[in-house]
Amino acid sequence: MSRGSFAFSPTALRSLAEDEEKLETQRRSRQTESYRRYVLKKEARERAALRTRTSSAAVPPSVCQDAVVIHALYTGDLEALQRLFPKGARVHMVIEPQGGDMRWVQEGDGLWSLAYEQELTTPLHITASRGFSECLRLLLQRGAEVELAPGGSTALHEACEECQPESTRLLLLHGANANAVSEEGLMPLHCCTQPESLGCAKYLLQYGAAINGRALDEDCTPLHTAARNGLPEHVDLYLRYGAQVDRPNDEGLTALNAACAQPQEPSNLHRYFRVCQTLLAAGASVHTMDQDKRTPLHLACKNANPDVVELLLAKGACVNDMDYGGEAPLHNILKAVCYKTSHEPERVVRALLNHGSIRVWPGALPIVMKHCSESPHTIEVLLNAYSRLKVNDKWVEAVPPDSYQTHKHFYDSVFALEHTPRALQHLCRCKIRIFLDGRVHKVVPNLTLPTVLKNYLLLDYRGYVH
Repeated sequence: MSRGSFAFSPTALRSLAEDEEKLETQRRSRQTESYRRYVLKKEARERAALRTRTSSAAVPPSVCQDAVVIHALYTGDLEALQRLFPKGARVHMVIEPQGGDMRWVQEGDGLWSLAYEQELTTPLHITASRGFSECLRLLLQRGAEVELAPGGSTALHEACEECQPESTRLLLLHGANANAVSEEGLMPLHCCTQPESLGCAKYLLQYGAAINGRALDEDCTPLHTAARNGLPEHVDLYLRYGAQVDRPNDEGLTALNAACAQPQEPSNLHRYFRVCQTLLAAGASVHTMDQDKRTPLHLACKNANPDVVELLLAKGACVNDMDYGGEAPLHNILKAVCYKTSHEPERVVRALLNHGSIRVWPGALPIVMKHCSESPHTIEVLLNAYSRLKVNDKWVEAVPPDSYQTHKHFYDSVFALEHTPRALQHLCRCKIRIFLDGRVHKVVPNLTLPTVLKNYLLLDYRGYVH
C-alpha cells in the first residue's frame, strides 16, 4: 500500500459499492423518464395531427393572407366578419400573419438568413384569445373547426391562457375537447395561470377536464400550476373537484412544495400564504421533500415569506431538517436576506430561533453581518440568541460603509460590545430560553407576564443590542 493511500474497511467498501449502484439506478431511471416524456410528447403531436387530418380530410384548411380578413379578426369587427363570412362561406382556414419578430433560419448548405418568425393561427384562435365573443359565436355557427391547432395549441388553450371565460364556454359548448393536449404537453387547465382565469377553470371542470391530468414535461397537475402561480381560489376549486393534494411531480414537488418554492414579490406574499393555508387544511404534508431533500420550510425560508414560515412551523415542520447540501432552513433565509429586505426576513429568523433552530457558528457572524447588513433587525434577532459575543475589528470591517451610515445607531451599539459584557437582563433572557429548549414559542405566550417582557423573551427587535 502506498504511503498516500487510505485503507478502506470492508464495510466502507460495501457502502461505496451500494452508493455506486444507487447512482447508476438513478441515472437509468432519469434516462427512462426522459425517453417516456419524449414518447408522450410525440404521441400528443401525432394525435393532434390525426385529429386535424380526420376532421378535415375532405376539405383541408386553406391558408389566408387577406389583409381585410385579418384586420377584421384582430379588431373584432363583427359587421365586417358577417359580410366576409355569410352563411355557407368557408371558415376552415389557417391565418398566416405577416411580420413579427425576426429570427435566424437555416436555408441549406450552411447558409443562415434573417426571417420573420410567424406562428400559424386560425380565426377561432384570434377571436377567442381576444374575447371577441360575438365574432367567435359567428365563426362557430359557420362551422369553424374547434380542434384545429396549426400552432401547436387549440383555441381553447389560448382562451384559457388569455383569461377569456366566455370564449372558453362557447368553445366547450361547440365540442372543444377540455382535455386536448398541446405540443408542449399542456391541457387547458394547465393554461389557467392568472387569477382572472378562474371562470375558465370552472367551465373546463364542468365539461369534464381531468382534475389530475399531468403535463408531459414536468408531470405537473393543475393543482401544481395553481399553487406555483399563487392562485388560492383555483386551489380551493381543484381540491373540491378531487385534486390529489400530495401528488408529486417529476422533481418530487407536491403542490405545497411548489407554492413555497416559487419566487414571490412582496405584493403576492399573502396570495401564496392563502394557497399554503388551503393546502394544509386539505391535509398536505409539511414533511415532503423534493429531490434535493428540501422541505416546504426550506423553500419558504429561501423565498422569505414570513407568514408561510410561521404557518408551517405551527403545523409541525421540523426546524432543523438538513437538505442534500447539509443546510437547515436558517441557512436559507440568511442567504436570502440581502435581496429580500422588503419581505421582513427578521420575522423568519425570529420564528425559526423561537422554535429551536440551530444557530450560526459564532466565528461566521462577521460574514453574516456583511451579507445581511441592510437588515439590522435580522442581525439584532440573530445576535440576541447568544449570551456572549466576541466582537472585534473583523466585525467593524464586515459592515459596508453605506450600511453603517444608514444604520449608525444600531451598529455602534454592536461595536460597543467589544469591551462591554452583555446586559444582565439579556443574560437572564438567554438562561430562560436555554431552559425552555425549543418550547419558547409555546411556553412564553402563556406566561403571566407583561406583553413587553413576553416580546423581549421572543427576541422582539428594538433597534439596538445591549
